[in-house]
This record gives sequence, structure tokens and C-alpha cells, in this order.
Amino acid sequence: MIVQPSPEAVARAAEILRAGGLVALPTETVYGLAADARSGEAVARIYEAKGRPRFNPLIAHVADRAAAERVAVFTPLAARLADAFWPGPLTLVLEKRPGAISDLATAGLDSVGVRVPAHPVARAVLDAFGGPLAAPSANRSGAVSPTTAAHVADGLGDRVEFILDGGPCTVGLESAIVDARGDRGVLLRPGGLSRENLEAIAGPLEDPAPAGDRPSAPGMLTSHYAPRARVRLHAEKRRPGEALLGFGGTPGADLDLSPAGDLREAAANLFCMLRDLDAPDITTIAVAPVPETSLGEAINDRLQRASVKRVYNFNL
Repeated sequence: MIVQPSPEAVARAAEILRAGGLVALPTETVYGLAADARSGEAVARIYEAKGRPRFNPLIAHVADRAAAERVAVFTPLAARLADAFWPGPLTLVLEKRPGAISDLATAGLDSVGVRVPAHPVARAVLDAFGGPLAAPSANRSGAVSPTTAAHVADGLGDRVEFILDGGPCTVGLESAIVDARGDRGVLLRPGGLSRENLEAIAGPLEDPAPAGDRPSAPGMLTSHYAPRARVRLHAEKRRPGEALLGFGGTPGADLDLSPAGDLREAAANLFCMLRDLDAPDITTIAVAPVPETSLGEAINDRLQRASVKRVYNFNL
């Protein structure tokens, strides 16, 4: 059920969450599928609804910095990044405080990813609920992330009973994830904040070691964010049977991430346009080159993962 935000709807969402249920809610990045992060049973419902592998950890969303410090042990680096970018599209991986959230939410790791979202609806739900929420993207595991309430309903159907409609997501890419446990940060996943902005506060960020089959943070699996159709990268023109996703005014494109070449606009449009082009008669979505600068790093990360052939196992 898609519901427009109101004080009554927010109160109902908090009620469902306290009872161990699932609520889909908007953030500035993508729509999240939320459950009480302290309850193993509630978190298990997320994994079941998404068909998500249980070795893939979840992010804990919290209302503010003080709530984050009840979940995780902050370092000086984490404090600088939180002060600069929260609320906003940044997740910090830190040492988990014992008993703060379910071990299932962190896939048994001794670390936890924490974030303070900026979207007013998400913040209202967090305030009303009064605790941390595990909230991965509200879609089937490995598929294109949802940036509207309708995307959630299309992908999850009756697996989620309550969907708060906060309109289209303004950032459109998942949060950047920085491992801030040491003196020097590691950019585990590029996202809605550019590397340049992060490094202006954190100093040079290291790149992660290959995630393999047991990632240390969400969004690090080799195949992820993928439509049904195959994705072909660095395409200069369309081949027979393909749809063409352009950038910067690509001639003949079916859709263009940003005709003006604006990477912020392209990031906001990426998942929605991949969904729009993923029609039954299209075997391949060809994607024009996108620069690697600024948010282009995160856009290309999502496109690269979307292009990897995958096999879904919804029983995991």
C-alpha cells in the first residue's frame, strides 16, 4: 500500500516497525526497506523479502550523530566526516558496539555501517520510531534500485505492507561508504558524495581490497544494480535490438542521463532510466561513456556492476 506522508502515516509506520514489520520509506539516495535493526526476526524479514544473501551486511540508519555513537565507536576521522556530511548520503563503517544492533544486520561482522539520512520523511520515521533502522534498497536483491514509491511496489509487491511516498529521490545513487576505523579512510563504495568532496575533509582515501563473495559493506558484490536486459558499456551508437542510454547529448539516444552533461542530474536519473529502458523487447541497454570525474565515479561503479552477468537465488 502506497501512502502519502502525514503525521498519521509516520506514526503508523513507526507502529509497524515496533511490531517487527517492514516499511518502505524514501531517503535522498534511494527508497529503503526498513526494519528494526535491533531485532533479528525483523532483519530476517528484510533478507527474505529481498532475496538477499545473508552474508551481505545492512546499513543502520539513525536519527543523528548521538544515535550513531550508541551503535558504533567513533574515531576522529569519523567525527570529521559526520560533522561535514550528516545528514546526507554518507555511510561510515565503524567498530560495532556490542548488543547495539542484531548480528544478522551486520552479517556477523564486528563492524557496522551507520548513516543519518537527510530526507524529511525518513527523519520523521526515525524520530517516531526512536531507534536504529536497517534499511537496504527496497528492491529484489541485485536488481535496479528504486527511486520512486512505484518502483518499490513494482519490485516487491505484497512483500512490503506499507510504502511511504516521498516523491522521486533527489540524489538517486546510494550513499558513499567510507571505512573510517583507522587514521586513513577507505572508500568502500563510491556514491552520492564525490571522492573530491570526501577527500577535502578526510584526506586521501584508499581503495578497497576485492570484496570477493563476502563483502564488508553493502553494494560491493560484483554483480549488482542490474536490469533484466544485458548492459553494454562505453557504447558510441546503438546496435540492432538495443536501447541506447546517452549522456551529454548522445545522438540518437532513447533516453539521455543529462543532455547538458551534468553529472548530478545523471546520477539522479540513472536507475529510473535503466528501468524505463528495460522493456521486454530489448535484449541489451547500450550506455554511452560517462566521465569518471566527481559523481561519474559512482555512476560508472553502478554501471559496471549492472553489466556483470548474474544468477539470482531468491532463496538465500
